[in-house]
Amino acid sequence: MMREDKQKEVFRERAMHPPFVSRSLVPSGITAVNMVCGYIAIILTGAEAFVAACVFIIAAALLDAADGFVARLVGASSRFGFELDSLSDLISFGAAPAYLVYKFGLEDLGMVQGVFFSSLLVVGSGIRLARFNTAMTSGSKGSYCGLPTPAQALAVVGFVLWMDGEDVLLPQYLHVFLSGLTVFLALLMVSRIRYNALPEPTLELVREKPLQTALYPLVITALLIYQAKALFLAMLLYILLGLIRSASLFFREVVFQR
Repeated sequence: MMREDKQKEVFRERAMHPPFVSRSLVPSGITAVNMVCGYIAIILTGAEAFVAACVFIIAAALLDAADGFVARLVGASSRFGFELDSLSDLISFGAAPAYLVYKFGLEDLGMVQGVFFSSLLVVGSGIRLARFNTAMTSGSKGSYCGLPTPAQALAVVGFVLWMDGEDVLLPQYLHVFLSGLTVFLALLMVSRIRYNALPEPTLELVREKPLQTALYPLVITALLIYQAKALFLAMLLYILLGLIRSASLFFREVVFQR
């Protein structure tokens, strides 16, 4: 009798969790769609549909936040998903924004110089992700040295959308500013400057920091009103806060050591 009850329990578990369905299927699928969004952004950039390309990079950033949230929600975090996420990030937040800045303005510098400056974003993203993966392997889960690749990509997207919608810079100065921006962002990604992870709307965040969660609608409203300008300035503020925090920590260490 006990044996029959045990067999029924096993059959019930198999029915609820078919052997060909893994809990990691959903978050991994979201990551794969993220990767596809990055690839579509590259194709659209080649067709000089810059606004559409930016939209797909933003969609990739939203999916990048969603896959981690879903993985934790269903308890499906895995090494495979972690590695897949990094490969996806290299396409969506490395190759896609690099080609975007090349076609949007750096191409005017000539092929050699344009490729050199734009490739800094790819190389910087690769180093940033590899260093983060190595830190995770060694057990340092709090390693956030360097500007996160999604933040770098969103800064590029915000700038491109802003410049595409308004004549803020003259065409002859656009490639100069883009060159400086790519160098600046690439250096931040490979630097040792500490950055907090971009906030994700998790259930824990809602419970622990309800005020911060309540600010999300305000941020979304500002983005809807000011759009690209608000996105670029928000990313710029995030970058500057990291620089200020690192500078203050450096000076504190110098003062205390004395």
